[in-house]
Amino acid sequence: MPPHRLLEITPETHDVELELAYATPDNLTGRPIYKAARCLLLEPAEARLRLAVKIARGIGAKLKVFDAYRPPEAQQALWHFLPDATYVADPAVGSNHSRGTALDVTLLDAESGREFDMGTGFDAMTQASEHFHPGLPQTVQRNRLLLLGVMHAAGFTHIASEWWHYELPGSRELPVIANADSGPVRLM
Repeated sequence: MPPHRLLEITPETHDVELELAYATPDNLTGRPIYKAARCLLLEPAEARLRLAVKIARGIGAKLKVFDAYRPPEAQQALWHFLPDATYVADPAVGSNHSRGTALDVTLLDAESGREFDMGTGFDAMTQASEHFHPGLPQTVQRNRLLLLGVMHAAGFTHIASEWWHYELPGSRELPVIANADSGPVRLM
């Protein structure tokens, strides 16, 4: 498989819930920045996502994905809206989302479907979104640590500023994927 080949993630093939925020106006920009709601990951990230789903299932949880592969033009739109490298990668450097190796996720209770309380919403570009932000209630700290444990056990790393963001180690060494229109592989 070519190193730039993206695989499609669906609820049916991966047992995740999808709420692709950037395909809707329900994101920090207030407008859709994706033309289509497609969840794509590079093959090694997709394999680790499958492991994360299995680990989450073992604790009675399910993963909800907010974002995965991000076209470079969408990264540019985010940078134009919020040019702050704490929260948005400079398109000149490239986002790991645009490499197909990063995803934004949270945990849901597998029975009720309720999201675990993470203290802030996805895309809350504030200090309270830091993984170990002091002063948050114990339940929020516990929930963030549960998510961190699931994702780290599956082989992902995190960034300090966003509790929802996980990526493959060494992602910066991979090229930005300029065009995903060559077609993802839909897994059955």
